[in-house]
Amino acid sequence: MSARGGGFPGIPLAIMFPNAVFHLVDSIGKKIKVTQSIAEELHLKNVTCTQERVENLPYQYDFIVSRAVTTLPDFLKWTQQKVLKFSFNSLTNGILYLKGGDLATERKQIGEKSFQYHISTWFEEDFFQEKYIIHIPLGNKPVESLY
Repeated sequence: MSARGGGFPGIPLAIMFPNAVFHLVDSIGKKIKVTQSIAEELHLKNVTCTQERVENLPYQYDFIVSRAVTTLPDFLKWTQQKVLKFSFNSLTNGILYLKGGDLATERKQIGEKSFQYHISTWFEEDFFQEKYIIHIPLGNKPVESLY
């Protein structure tokens, strides 16, 4: 899984899911140095940090998780080729994007089937009232088993 945005949401996810592998990516060196330092201090063995633009990475991932860094159409252009097509997870491989506001226009612009989840379902604080997780499935439906 690749997470973009200076380590967040990657660090909390790496703590919550110690059996998953996280590649934290940001183009800003200072953010990645802090992220690397936090991962080392917390002894997170499931985290790798890289200073690079995500579109320049030669890798593919089950999921790309990011906080809002641009519009959905721009982010999709940068990342859709980085998602593995074969899914072995209960959630279809794709992009998980954290963003606030009215997202109807952006979701319509991407022309992809997407799902919107209201974060206030899990967090009651006022800050989360206008925040969403957008799931853009880009892989095939989960594969039950190869055998």
